[in-house]
Amino acid sequence: MARILIAEDDAEVRTLVIRALAIQGHEVTAAEDGGEALDILNREDGRFDLLLSDIKMPVMDGIALALTATRDYPRLPILLMTGYADQRERAHGLDAIVRDVLSKPFTLPELRAAVAAVLAPAA
Repeated sequence: MARILIAEDDAEVRTLVIRALAIQGHEVTAAEDGGEALDILNREDGRFDLLLSDIKMPVMDGIALALTATRDYPRLPILLMTGYADQRERAHGLDAIVRDVLSKPFTLPELRAAVAAVLAPAA
């Protein structure tokens, strides 16, 4: 299965996402904000199959994280999530680097489907 790095500042959402993806056999590493996620990403030299990040977070938001991650690890697929319409609009211009934006609240099947779509091999 995949190695997934999650950046989510809400502890309940982070725990839910970790459990939902781990149950499917994914190896999940979690960070509480974008700054911590970037530290983990650099420490692991970008060896993740997916970066799943909230957009609105303290320290470094998900868009800044996505831009930095893409610059340093251009092959890393990125999936963003947000509960704010204005944040979704900010991500709209990042179509070249962000595979999708998952709207919160999401169901577990929606989360799993979005992750599966990003991880699916290109046809």
